[in-house]
Amino acid sequence: MPSPKPSAMSAKVVTEGLAFGESPRWHDGRLWLCNWGTGEIVAVNDNGRCEVMLIVPAVLPYSIDWLADGRLLVVSGREGLLLRQEADGTLVTHADLRRLSKSPWNEIVVDGRGNIYVNGGGPAPAPGEHFAPGTIVLITPDGTMRQVAEDIAFANGMAVTPDNKTLIVAESHANRLTAFDIAEDGSLSKRRVWADLGNDCPDGNCIDAEGCVWYADVPNRHCVRVQEGGEKIDRVEVDRGCFACMLGGSDGRTLFIAAAEWRGFENMVSDARTGQVLSAAVSVPGAGWPSYNSGTRR
Repeated sequence: MPSPKPSAMSAKVVTEGLAFGESPRWHDGRLWLCNWGTGEIVAVNDNGRCEVMLIVPAVLPYSIDWLADGRLLVVSGREGLLLRQEADGTLVTHADLRRLSKSPWNEIVVDGRGNIYVNGGGPAPAPGEHFAPGTIVLITPDGTMRQVAEDIAFANGMAVTPDNKTLIVAESHANRLTAFDIAEDGSLSKRRVWADLGNDCPDGNCIDAEGCVWYADVPNRHCVRVQEGGEKIDRVEVDRGCFACMLGGSDGRTLFIAAAEWRGFENMVSDARTGQVLSAAVSVPGAGWPSYNSGTRR
């Protein structure tokens, strides 16, 4: 018998007027996110004030995380490049993902040992299709790059547990969260269904200190907290698609949601500015990677 639907929690608008936000990260006391459609990476403070931190040579998709030394990484998805921001603000190529696939790349997470995981890529889509099954690639601290997983059904948000031993990826087109064991060398193995989500389509996600995952869902317009095995515990409903979520705030107990009206893949770039950042108070703080204490690695 399926578990009862969790009662909905309320959210408030932090800021609005974005094209639409993706890849939210709590970093240096503010929420950073990619404002898809504009090339902007913005930071939002507690009062909802948005500051453009960087303009990147990408419209969409692009995503962000940080190296242990504080340098920003940007996945320029359609260009197939992983970029790195140097101390003087310039962007240089950290890894050329086109060596493994010419298809667009999507999400990034850097674990506590400095291993970088990027997903997307994979084979070219079939005629009439937007996406083919995706892959996950690993870039180690010494710069070695290799594919570590394949056949991901629309690879979306990724998170790594605090012990650096498990990677969880959203397979949006398979309605599930999938887990892999992480070996000492960063390789992935023992693929398994971490949570079957029924009709939900998970997108960006994060882990909390009780080992549960919060995931965003575009078509169902909510964010859900789920535990391993698939029991859904908490839910935040909004009036538009939820693209990603991140735990942050001074104590890690604020769930930030990047949301916008969804008008189909053909209309992802438009003059509409329906993107919002919302927040909801939660009881369990963030943990693992991406971290709300971004930059603290071990």
